[in-house]
Amino acid sequence: AGGGPVGSAAGDGGPPAPERVLFPPTFSVSEIKNKQRRHFMFLRWKQQQRKEKLAAKKKRRKEREALGDKAPPKAIPKTIENQRVYDETTVDPNDEEVAFDEATDEFAPYFNRQTVPKILITTSDRPRGRTVRFCEQLSTVIPNSHVFYRRGLALKRIIPQCIARDFTDLMVINEDRKIPNGLVLSHLPDGPTAHFRMSSVRLRKEIKRKGKEPTEHAPEVILNNFTTRLGHSVGRMLASLFPHDPQFIGRQVATFHNQRDYIFFRFHRYIFKSEKKVGIQELGPRFTLKLRSLQKGTFDSKFGEYEWIHKRREMDTNRRKFHL
Repeated sequence: AGGGPVGSAAGDGGPPAPERVLFPPTFSVSEIKNKQRRHFMFLRWKQQQRKEKLAAKKKRRKEREALGDKAPPKAIPKTIENQRVYDETTVDPNDEEVAFDEATDEFAPYFNRQTVPKILITTSDRPRGRTVRFCEQLSTVIPNSHVFYRRGLALKRIIPQCIARDFTDLMVINEDRKIPNGLVLSHLPDGPTAHFRMSSVRLRKEIKRKGKEPTEHAPEVILNNFTTRLGHSVGRMLASLFPHDPQFIGRQVATFHNQRDYIFFRFHRYIFKSEKKVGIQELGPRFTLKLRSLQKGTFDSKFGEYEWIHKRREMDTNRRKFHL
């Protein structure tokens, strides 16, 4: 199937050289007909590749230490993120037009401290146990949020009642096969409404090395990598769910991290161990969001006007093109 391992003693009588898998230049592991042998040879080849990569890394590190200040700068690895296709809607922080739009959009009353967030969390009709527990845990993360379960009531009837009771946002958790799989977030009273696909939901008991239950302190909010105009709108919508002034004594942080248009949510508690070291514990829950559409106004699936809709066949042709 290939050249056997070579094990020869060193010329000065030292220990034998380590075994090495030698393949002919045109050899492919897939040519091995025996499945077990093919799998075994593939694992040996992968192990050899890892050893060579680690040896090369150690060699480069020693060379850099020997050169000291004269060492060349480290090469920046090529990733999908740093090779991202430029988006013409990328926001410049000093752009006056962007500042004017943010001062007059639907979230301006929140950022001007004219409104206090009050969130209604509800579900699809007749939710199952996992979705119910997720909503309860989500209400402990978002201050001043209230959970109500729908019993056949249409969203078009819920929204006027929410506005009458001074709710600023409506959050609907949808499920499929007893698993939460969607999130509808509507900012009240004038919108917009965002539809997200939800995945990778983990409740608190499913998280390893989790911390104790979160306290009632208002958490700090971190928004990462929302760089386009659409990303700014989504980021402002998520930020408006939390109170203006976090209570730092609680040491709790809610993070929305955007990477390749997937929004990862994590909830942590931190503690300063020293001036340079910080310890963190994940409190949960955790989930991942993928924006499907952004609609003007409140929820209206039939006659609503959409600002942005994710079209897979048109928008996913380039892996380095991101929209948030």
